[in-house]
Amino acid sequence: MTGHTYLAYDYPLLSMFWTLLWFFLWIMWFILLFRIIGDIFRDDALSGWGKTGWLIFVIVLPFLGVFVYLIARGKGMGAREIAHAQARQRAFDEYVRDRAGEAGGRSSADELARLSEMRNRGDIDDDEFRRAKELVLSGAGPAAGASTPPSSGSRV
Repeated sequence: MTGHTYLAYDYPLLSMFWTLLWFFLWIMWFILLFRIIGDIFRDDALSGWGKTGWLIFVIVLPFLGVFVYLIARGKGMGAREIAHAQARQRAFDEYVRDRAGEAGGRSSADELARLSEMRNRGDIDDDEFRRAKELVLSGAGPAAGASTPPSSGSRV
């Protein structure tokens, strides 16, 4: 045998520490790179050409591009991230309120009172009121957000 065999105990502890450090720094670098690329795409203040320029700069010269981006636009990254998270939270809250309102927000009596108001205002005629009232009383009534009951002549 002419080859030299390395065993696990031949790799010193300090070398293993440095290897792990470089590995985690490498992972952190990619996390930072992808965060910056995501921030470039998320920023509505940048034009298409601005996004393209920053993206080319970050991809062609990654170290220089990332550091220059952090110096030039890093202060607003947190604000853009917070605004994006707040927009997602508002959309989720609105969705939950909408679904909760449709599920149990109105009773049959509320629907009938709303239909009666619509008939009194002249928004619907007596025939439409009768059909919508039958739908509500049968349990297959219009959704809480619907403004007019479906007519029998319109098919979807």
